[in-house]
Amino acid sequence: MSARDPRRWLILGVLCLSLLVVVIDNTVLNVAIPSLVKDLHASNADIQWILDAYMLVFAGLLLTAGALSDRFGRRRGLVAGLVLFGGASVFAAMADSSGELIAARALMGVGGAFLMPGTLSILTTVFDDEERKKALAIWSSVLMVGAVAGPLVGGVLLRDFWWGSVFLLNVPIAAVGIVAALLIIPESRGPAVRPDVVGAVLSTVGMTALVWGVIETARDGWSSARTIGGFVVAVVMIAAFALWERHCPEPMLPTALFRDRNFSGASLSVVLMSFSAGGLLLALTQYLQFVLDYSPLKAGAAFIPLMVAAMAFNGIGVVVDKKLGARVAVAAGLLLLAAGFGVLATLSPGDGYPKLAIALVIMGMGSGTMGPAAYGTLLGALPPERAGVGSAVNDTVQQLGQALSVAILGSVLSAAFSGRMPDGVTGPARKSIGDALAVAAARGDAGLAAAARDAFTHSMATIAVVGVVAGVAAALLAFLVLRPAPATQPDASAAPVDVAP
Repeated sequence: MSARDPRRWLILGVLCLSLLVVVIDNTVLNVAIPSLVKDLHASNADIQWILDAYMLVFAGLLLTAGALSDRFGRRRGLVAGLVLFGGASVFAAMADSSGELIAARALMGVGGAFLMPGTLSILTTVFDDEERKKALAIWSSVLMVGAVAGPLVGGVLLRDFWWGSVFLLNVPIAAVGIVAALLIIPESRGPAVRPDVVGAVLSTVGMTALVWGVIETARDGWSSARTIGGFVVAVVMIAAFALWERHCPEPMLPTALFRDRNFSGASLSVVLMSFSAGGLLLALTQYLQFVLDYSPLKAGAAFIPLMVAAMAFNGIGVVVDKKLGARVAVAAGLLLLAAGFGVLATLSPGDGYPKLAIALVIMGMGSGTMGPAAYGTLLGALPPERAGVGSAVNDTVQQLGQALSVAILGSVLSAAFSGRMPDGVTGPARKSIGDALAVAAARGDAGLAAAARDAFTHSMATIAVVGVVAGVAAALLAFLVLRPAPATQPDASAAPVDVAP
């Protein structure tokens, strides 16, 4: 067995710092939307593209970026991602129009595609089986801290500075990450194989088309030509990618990975977890600001119970995994998530924050319990030479689950809101709580404002039921599919992995 790197915990710190810059940016932007509308005169379509340009490029390039990192160096891929992300953040902060900001967000997506799987793949190669899940508990805690701290940090910045400050925040973090990565993280790569150019093109086009189709459902509905076209291209390209990878002598993503029950089971559990959480958390941000009338700063602080509970239960998740196995830890965490959604499903307009805080604590307990076991099981099934592309699979399924969640649950939320509004309300006020409250303020119509808040609360409770169903289904899947890891693991040092300082 190869000796443990004495700097491995310091390396983990650098990886967590690199992860933090991406996660905070993805959540901090939501609180800046009102400022973008005001200062850049951004339309609703512009705002959607500012948010979606990153996701489209990021999800489309993940598998290719992971494979390139395996081939040319995982540290090199991580540093390239930080350079692109930090540089594009400067461009975004200085944008004078919505078009420039959309272009900057797309370039940030390229950086994120190299950065996110890079952190996980390096973690996989630095930590052995015994310590990996402990490291993943810390990694996933940082993931949660970033997701929750983003709106809080954004609220502080927007209180004192202009909207561009939420992007400039990335620059010093990225710069420190670059220097630290070059000084501390050892280089690692897979065997020198011929680049799978065809596989890279097919996967990039297929995943981009899939996310495009999902995004278009929220804009034009499921029956529009653009939506259907995106899904058709996605099915054709992804099917072609799967066929090509089965027959390619040096595939970018070996399909044999998906025959491993732990790899497939953990991946599907993560998809269902992401699906249940993504759209609902977006709705919660609106609930706090529009229904409870919280400021962006206060709305960000409202998620602190979720963060604290998740961090506390990450350690508990590691213990449960060690004592009872990954499938018990993953299933128990998912059932706790479902219970949290169950509490949200009972929200009524007069409940205020206390019941929401209880739901957030339970959801944090669930996320913390399942996170290390799910990620550890997925990564533990990877051969070391495929750590980069395998880590990219983890990020891809998460993005897919979140994208589907926003599209599907967003449609359900909109339909439920419209259905609950009084019959006399028409136009944009019937479709959006933000528009309804703006109309109510302009008219001085307190009745319309109260009706909009009531309708939104009930519609959010409706999609929470979907979270309950998805959480229970994911728990059942995890318990039935996941299996204990073999008693003896292959020696990682025997794998054809090139490591250089």
